[in-house]
Amino acid sequence: MTGVPETFPAFVAERTPDGHRRGIREVRSADLGPGEVDIRVEWSSVNFKDGLASIAEGKVARIDPLIPGIDLAGRVVSSTDASIAPEMDVLVHGYDLGTAHHGGYAEFARVPASWVVSLPPGLTGRQAMAIGTAGFTAGMSVAALETRGLQPADGPVLVTGASGGVGGTAVAILAERGYEVWALTGKADEHDRLRALGAVGFLSRDEAPSEGRPLESERWAGAVDAVGAATLPYVLRTLRRGAAVASCGNASGPALVTTVFPFILRGVALLGMDSVAVALDERRALWARLATDLRPRGLGDRVTEVALKDVTVALDAILAGQARGRWVVRVRG
Repeated sequence: MTGVPETFPAFVAERTPDGHRRGIREVRSADLGPGEVDIRVEWSSVNFKDGLASIAEGKVARIDPLIPGIDLAGRVVSSTDASIAPEMDVLVHGYDLGTAHHGGYAEFARVPASWVVSLPPGLTGRQAMAIGTAGFTAGMSVAALETRGLQPADGPVLVTGASGGVGGTAVAILAERGYEVWALTGKADEHDRLRALGAVGFLSRDEAPSEGRPLESERWAGAVDAVGAATLPYVLRTLRRGAAVASCGNASGPALVTTVFPFILRGVALLGMDSVAVALDERRALWARLATDLRPRGLGDRVTEVALKDVTVALDAILAGQARGRWVVRVRG
């Protein structure tokens, strides 16, 4: 394939005889791995998985060395696949990107054609990365709830982990679609930002304990849970009859301690969201919706932008729980 320089800068995490090292260095085109499509990367994003992929104890990286970055947006420079032409603006996320295949924290990427999504009309590369895997997961969650029958007139919808990337985008999508959105967050200083995204009410962590009666008063017409162990039991026991929760994260851990009563006495549903291995046609269709009817409110307005050379700061912040909202990485320029 042609179009990629022999060497170019990338953020690399790798084991060395002296321990673990991460930072910007020159990499070779020949090291990019297999794929039919070469992309000049313009934008990426910062996710918790990227932070884990960058540290020795993260247990996410499956190749060494690794260029992290589970999201990327850029322009095709060469392709051996007839359906993907040079100069196409594209995005890639999911599959093995940034874990077992070099990802978006490099000026160039090489990926399988079966991973590539054409950038939908109405979205810039920066806006697509402001959505990223986190926003795609949020959009997938809202779409799943609506497919099951959720409508704005049904009542309030709860979003847990609302200060994070998935939760904040879910708030913005639901609010733009006319829902009464409540945000559960342990960060009171996030209320103003979440209110601007469309939240009308707030719960603290103390108001949604993981332990409680098997069933409590019916409150929520639906929910998006991005937290897991600490909040999902509360959500299940407070959903209205026949309602559903889209489970899309485990920020507080993977365990689920609950009872069967919400399921057998109220007919609630637990919908699992796997945004990594979504089939390409479904992935493309959802991105088209994220550019139109599932477009988050205020897209790109409240995003922290960092240059590739400064991505270590962003990775450390997200690992420390200090990141708020979405972070995008300006890979070029």
